[in-house]
Amino acid sequence: MERFKLVSPFAPSGDQPKAIEALTRGVLDGQKCQTLLGVTGSGKTFTIANVIEKLNRPTLILSPNKVLAAQLYAEFKQFFPENAVEYFISYYDYYQPEAYIPQTDTYIEKDSAVNDHIDKLRLKATTSLLTRRDTIVVASVSCIYNIGSPDSYSELCVYLKKGAEISRGQLGGLLIKIQYTRNEMEFNSGTFRMRGPYVDIFPPYGTNAVRVEIKGKTIANIYEIHPITGNIVSEIEQAWVYPSKHFVVRDEDRERALTQIRADLAVRHAELQAQGKEMEAYRLKQRTEYDLEMIEQAGFCPGIENYSRYMDGRAVGDRPNCLIDYFRKYDDFLMIVDESHVALPQVRGMFNGDQSRKQMLVDFGFRLPSALDNRPLKFDEFESLLPSTIFVSATPGPYELQASQGEVVEQVIRPTGLLDPKVIVHPSFGQIDHLLGKIKEHIEKKQRTLVLSLTKKTAEDLSSFLIEKGVKTRYLHSDIDALERVEILKQFRQGVFDVLVGINLLREGIDIPQVGLVAILGADNEGFLRNATTLIQISGRAARNVGGEVILYADRETESMKYALGEMNRRRAIQEAYNKEHHITPKTIEKAEVELKEFEASAKSDGLGILHEALPVPTAKNIHKIAAELEKQMREAADNLNFELAADLRDKLFEIKQMKLK
Repeated sequence: MERFKLVSPFAPSGDQPKAIEALTRGVLDGQKCQTLLGVTGSGKTFTIANVIEKLNRPTLILSPNKVLAAQLYAEFKQFFPENAVEYFISYYDYYQPEAYIPQTDTYIEKDSAVNDHIDKLRLKATTSLLTRRDTIVVASVSCIYNIGSPDSYSELCVYLKKGAEISRGQLGGLLIKIQYTRNEMEFNSGTFRMRGPYVDIFPPYGTNAVRVEIKGKTIANIYEIHPITGNIVSEIEQAWVYPSKHFVVRDEDRERALTQIRADLAVRHAELQAQGKEMEAYRLKQRTEYDLEMIEQAGFCPGIENYSRYMDGRAVGDRPNCLIDYFRKYDDFLMIVDESHVALPQVRGMFNGDQSRKQMLVDFGFRLPSALDNRPLKFDEFESLLPSTIFVSATPGPYELQASQGEVVEQVIRPTGLLDPKVIVHPSFGQIDHLLGKIKEHIEKKQRTLVLSLTKKTAEDLSSFLIEKGVKTRYLHSDIDALERVEILKQFRQGVFDVLVGINLLREGIDIPQVGLVAILGADNEGFLRNATTLIQISGRAARNVGGEVILYADRETESMKYALGEMNRRRAIQEAYNKEHHITPKTIEKAEVELKEFEASAKSDGLGILHEALPVPTAKNIHKIAAELEKQMREAADNLNFELAADLRDKLFEIKQMKLK
C-alpha cells in the first residue's frame, strides 16, 4: 500500500508532539470531529503533516480562500515530495455568473475567463484520487460546488493495453466521447492527433502524452512521449486515459437525460403559458432546444452543469456531486478544515446566495428548474459527508467546539519560543501622533507595520498622511484591482515600503516575520471587524517577531477586547513558563519567507536573473540541454502557481528553440 512519507529537516517540538499524539489517537478511537487550537506561528501545518503521515489516509484540506490554499499547497508539496499533493480551487480568473434583474429587465450572460492551468490541476487532483491512495488535495471552499459524477468520470476512462483490439477510428471516437478534441496543428492538453499508425493523446491532467501505435486493429505498442518534442520517454504496457472534463456522460445516461429534459421542458413550457408568460415560455423553449441539439451532436453544451441532475439520475432536490465524492471511494479519508472559524461560515452561506440568483433565471424562462440543483452543498449535506475531521484555528468558533464535544487540542507553545505579542491599549486622543512615533521606532529596527482602519477613506487618508511624514506607506482595500493587490502584497513582503494600511487584512494571508507592529484603530467599535476573534487573529500577525507588539486604540474596554486580552495574556503566561522551564530564548520565525518564495518571481528585474547565472551561453552542443532545463523550470513554476515566471520561461524557451547555432 502506498504510504505517506514526511520529509522535513525539523522534528516536532514545543506543543507539537503532544498535539500530534492527541489528534492521531482521537481519529483512531473513532472521534468524528476534533479541534486543534493552534496559535499563530506554532507550526499547525507541520503538526497536521505529521498526523497525516501517522494515519496514512487520503486527506482533503479545506481552506477559506485561494491565497491560503496556495500557501498550504506549497508547504505540503515540500513535506510530501514523494506523494500526490494536489490543488483544487475555482478555475476562473474572472467569473460573472448568469443572472437576470427583473427590475430593469436586464439579462447578464455568463462570462468567465478560465485559467487552463488551474483546470489542469483540478483534473489532476481527481485523477490522483481515482488512481492512488497517497493523495492530499488542498482545496478552497468552492470544492463543495457541483463538478459532475465521479462514477461517470471513472467509468468513461479509456483503458488501453498492448495487444488489445481497437482501430484508430474506434479509439478516436472514444476520445471524442470523453471530451478530447482532435487537433493536428496544435498538440495541447485535452487534444489528440492521428499520424499514420500512431494516435497521440495529451491528457490535461498529465505531464507527458500517450502514443498508441495501432497495426491493423491491434495495439502494437504504447509509449509515454514528451508533448513538445515527441521524444519517447518510456515504453509502457497499458494506460488509462481519463476524461478531459469533469462533466461527462455515458451514452445510455445521455439518452435517458435527453428524454427527461424534453418531458420537463414541455411541462414547464405549459406552466409558463398558463401563467400568461408567453415571452418566458418562448425563451425557455428556444434556449433549451438549442442546448439539447448541442448535447446530441457534440455531447456537451455551454452550461451543461445546469442539466447535471438528469445526467446523474438524481431526483429533484438531491444534492449534487462535488470533490468530496471523489474521496468517498476511501471509507477512511481525513478532512482538515483550516482557519475553520472563517471556512465553515462560508460553507454555511454559499447555498442561499446561489439559489436566489438561479430562482430568477427559472422564474423568467432562462433556465429549467433543474438549474436549481446545480448548486453548492447545503450545510447539513456538508455535515453528512464529513469523515474524521480536524478543525484548525487560533480562534475556533462555537460550531467547532460543539462538534468536537469539548475535545480541544491546544498548541500554544511555539517551537521558536516566541511569545504572544504584548498588547497596549492607548486612548484615541492623539492616536495618530502616537502611531507615527511607534512606526518610526519599528522602522529603525527594520520592522514593518500593519495598521487596521475601519473605513476605506480612513485607510487612504492615513496612508497619505504617513507618506507626507516621510514614511513609505501603501493602503489596501476591496476597490483595488486584484492584480494590483497581489503586487502590493509582494512589495510589502520584499520591503519596498514599511507600512500597510487596510481594513480587513486577515483575508490576505499576511504572515511576515518582519511585521513588528500591529495597530488597530477604533478597537472599541464592536462588530465584525473588531470582535474577539478578529482582535486575536490580527494580533497574531505580530507573533512571528521577537519584538512584536500590538496597539489597540480605544477609549473603553469592550467585551471583545476584554476576552481577547484575557486569552492572549493566558497564552503568554503559559509560553513564558515553558520557556523558563526549558531555558529557551525566543527567536524570530524565518519560515514565512520560504513559503512565499513558492509564489514570487525572481527579484531580478527581468525575472530571469537566476537563469542567466545558472545556465551557460547557448551553443550548438548545449542548446538542447538548456531548452530541457528551461522547460523543467517552466513546469515547476506553473505547478507552484507562479504563472508570471512560467510565462517568462516559456518565452525564453521559444527564443532558445528558434536559435540557429553553428
